[in-house]
Amino acid sequence: MMEQNSYLKQLDEALAFIGKADNFLVVSHVQPDGDAISSTLAVGWLLRKLGKTAVLINEGELPSRLGYLEGFESILNYKLNPPERKFDAVITVDCADYKRIGEVTGSFAPNASLLNIDHHPTNNAFGEVNVIRPDAAATVEILFDLIERAALPLDLTCATAIYTGLLTDTGGFRYSNTSPRVMEIASRLLAAGVSGNELADHLLEKMTMAKLKLLKVALNRLSFTDNLEVGWVYIGKDDLRETQAVPEDLEGIVNYALNVDGVEVGILFKEADDGTVKASLRSAGKANVAEIAQAFGGGGHVRAAGCRLEAPLQNAIGQLVEAVRKALN
Repeated sequence: MMEQNSYLKQLDEALAFIGKADNFLVVSHVQPDGDAISSTLAVGWLLRKLGKTAVLINEGELPSRLGYLEGFESILNYKLNPPERKFDAVITVDCADYKRIGEVTGSFAPNASLLNIDHHPTNNAFGEVNVIRPDAAATVEILFDLIERAALPLDLTCATAIYTGLLTDTGGFRYSNTSPRVMEIASRLLAAGVSGNELADHLLEKMTMAKLKLLKVALNRLSFTDNLEVGWVYIGKDDLRETQAVPEDLEGIVNYALNVDGVEVGILFKEADDGTVKASLRSAGKANVAEIAQAFGGGGHVRAAGCRLEAPLQNAIGQLVEAVRKALN
């Protein structure tokens, strides 16, 4: 666990970084999830409260199910609407490493100063200023602390964003990263007026018909090693089109492999149009999937990680399943 004084020093350095500039570019990782989008919006809120201006951006399309968050529509899609200028001051949130920023780095000035705020243990501190807390459940947890450190009172807009990030990155407060601090923050956000039951229903329970069709395809391919310790599903490059699903509909499918009794690691393989394969790994606790993912150029957390394999789908499945099998023995 990070020493408290060191953490407070990092928060103060982050506020000093913000104090040195007036205009910022705020970006989260490619294919953003709930924590990434919520963190982007929370930083934008913080900057506005401090009298700064900011452009919020992501490399591509945003998950539509997060459209209820205030300010969501202000986050630019870089591929459709790249900024016309370069930015000298950049804040990255929830980016495990520099390459996870994606093509948005094209909007960084040559000597841009960078503030890196993240909770991934594999983060290599690529910023000029870094606030990295691996024991935080989500990046929004760090931002809650940063906002408190700035002595800014939360309103419902920011509270809803932070709650959304906590809810999604803890699996509805069910994962092992659900600490007493997480529950303390959640309690304070509920007291601020956040509708926890409505968010849980929307984010964790409801699904589109397209996602249901995609889930049926995936479950029909559910496979296991002989000892049942590793389970996996795969999505082919044509499956999204044929089911009319979107990338965000992939979220949660890996858990159907992991949640089978006896399975230690669940994997979702997604074949990309360029022939590469993206893998999402989840661990029940016995295996450190961050280390396994790093061996394939990826990273993440001990229990949740990802990587990309430059191999045909079935070869990629064989390579990664074998690596996981060896890690478990």
